Parts: sequence; structure tokens; C-alpha cells
Amino acid sequence: MRKPIIGGNWKMNRGIPSEAIAMLEKFIPLVKNINSVDIVVCPPFTVLSAVAKVLENTNIKLGAQNMYFEEKGAYTGEISPGFLKALGCEYIILGHSERRNIFNESDELVNQKLRKALEMDLKPIVAIGEHLEEREAGKTKEKIKQQMNGSFKGLSEENMLNTVIAYEPIWAIGTGKTATTDQAEEIHVFIRELLAEKYNTDIAEAVRIQYGGSMNPRNAEELLNKKNIDGGLVGGASLEADSFAAIIKAAKN
Repeated sequence: MRKPIIGGNWKMNRGIPSEAIAMLEKFIPLVKNINSVDIVVCPPFTVLSAVAKVLENTNIKLGAQNMYFEEKGAYTGEISPGFLKALGCEYIILGHSERRNIFNESDELVNQKLRKALEMDLKPIVAIGEHLEEREAGKTKEKIKQQMNGSFKGLSEENMLNTVIAYEPIWAIGTGKTATTDQAEEIHVFIRELLAEKYNTDIAEAVRIQYGGSMNPRNAEELLNKKNIDGGLVGGASLEADSFAAIIKAAKN
């Protein structure tokens, strides 16, 4: 059995310590007894230190939203995995569609970051997904295969087992649109088929694959009931304690 994992990606929100702390002080009691789900909060860099203190001695793990693949040096505006580890981060989101689309991150760059994250014992959550025009053109699986080949290039079986994949149809992020449960499940199954081809069926069945396209309290249970959907990478619904907790309770059930 794959343990469900629900990650909250706060993006560029709740970046003032008082805001982040207030949300978490309401959220923590709502999920404090849930140990059958891995719960991860990924706030902006500006509040990682404050959030780390609040999460001490809880069942909630700290993650970051991005990193660079060098440990130090002349990389203005970047942040290293070592810094994140020192702040208490356990997880790292890589290859989010906003990083790929707005900041032109390539599969090659995502792969470099992924390798470094694993080297530094961070647990990567690597996002992949297609644009609306690619889906409408029948090229969804072609795009997913391209991203899988590029972003996960050269990973050993052990490294793959320590990596979470987040399937996020780009057309369903922040738009209010959601892939149907069957559409989401189809691509999760396809990702497992690709993993089986590259590694073996045991690896394919063991790797956790989240859904990352506008999961919310209304659709979470239906999505999470699908056999191959192992959790969610949640955006807007993770900013409020009640809605984020509702999704985690759906994963628990």
C-alpha cells in the first residue's frame, strides 16, 4: 500500500510570518491525529524559519517550492538545498508548471535539481503535465513521456523510490477547471506504465503519484478514491485551514 501524501503549495502567498503562523495554529489541531497520510506544507522562503518552529513536534513536514542545483556561489536570487535543509525542510517541489512556463525551466534543469535534491537527502516532489492545446491535440501522453524521460533521466531505482511525482494538467491549475477523475486516473496509470518500462513493475507500483490540478474539498474524495492517485499537490485550497484539513481527511478515508 502506498501511503497517501498531501502537499500544500502556498506559492507566493502567506509570506508574512504572522499570516503563516496564524493559519498553521488553526490547521495543526484539525489534523494532529492523522498519521496515515504524509502531510507537507510548502510556504514561501520568507517564512520557512517561522513555519519550521511552528511545525516542531507535529505530524506535518516542511517543504520548499524550489531550489538551485549548486550548494553555494555566485547565483544571485537562488537558494541552495543546504540552506533549505538547515532550515528544517524535508521536501522540495521541483518542475512546477509555473517554474517551467514563467521561468522557462527545462527538463534538463529540473533533472539537475532533482539529482542534487536526492544527493542532499531532500524528498523531491516533481511536477509534470500538459497544456490545454496539447490535450486538445491528443498529445498529452507524448508530453508526459517527454517530461518523464527528461526530468527523471539517470535516476537509480532507489532514487526513484524516494521521489514523488505530481501530475498537474496545466489547464486545471488555478483555473477552477479540474480533470475528470477518469482523465486523471488515465494519466496516473500511464505514468506507472512508463515507470514499469524504465524500471520494473515493483518500482511502478511503489512510486507515489499525486494529482495537482485544482484539488479541493469538493472533488478530493472522488479523485483520491482512484486506485492510482496517491494524494494531491494542493494550491489555493491549502491556504485556508479548514479546506486543507478537509482534503487530508479525504485522503485518510
